Amino acid sequence: MSIEVNNESGIPVDETEIVALARHVLEQLRVHPRAELCVLLVDEQAMEKLHLQWMDEPGPTDVLSFPMDELRPGTEDDDPPEGLLGDVVLCPQVADRQAQDAGHTRDEELLLLTVHGLLHLLGYDHAEPQQEQQMFELQRNLLLTFLSARGRP
Repeated sequence: MSIEVNNESGIPVDETEIVALARHVLEQLRVHPRAELCVLLVDEQAMEKLHLQWMDEPGPTDVLSFPMDELRPGTEDDDPPEGLLGDVVLCPQVADRQAQDAGHTRDEELLLLTVHGLLHLLGYDHAEPQQEQQMFELQRNLLLTFLSARGRP
C-alpha cells in the first residue's frame, strides 16, 4: 500500500502514526494492497481556499476528501480493485481547536479526522441519520482497534 504524507501546515505532526492508522483502516476494510493514498496537511489559509473552491463554503474546515478511482471496501468473496484511493486533506490548526473543545490532544483529533477522511474516500457519508450512525460507528471501531493494537487507551 502506498501512503504518502505531505505536511505543508508548518505544524509538526506524527506522520508515522498517520501512516500506520491509514494502513490499519485500509487493511481492515480490505482495500487492495497496492492502492495509493495521499494525506496532505495544510494551514488554515490553504484549507479555506480548498473549502470554498470545492464545497462552496467559507472558512477553513478540519478535513476534506478527494476520491480518485472511487474505490470501495472489499469483501471476503471479491478481490478489491487496484487504483488511486485519493487525497485526504487535514488542517492541524482547526483540529487543535476541536481537540481543545473535545478534551483531547491535536494528534488524537488528527487521527480521528484521518479515519473520517478515509471513510469518505471509500464512499461513506453522513448526510442522512442512518448513514451517519453507520459511518460514525465504523469510524469509532476502526480508531479504537488501532489504538488498542498500539497499546493506547
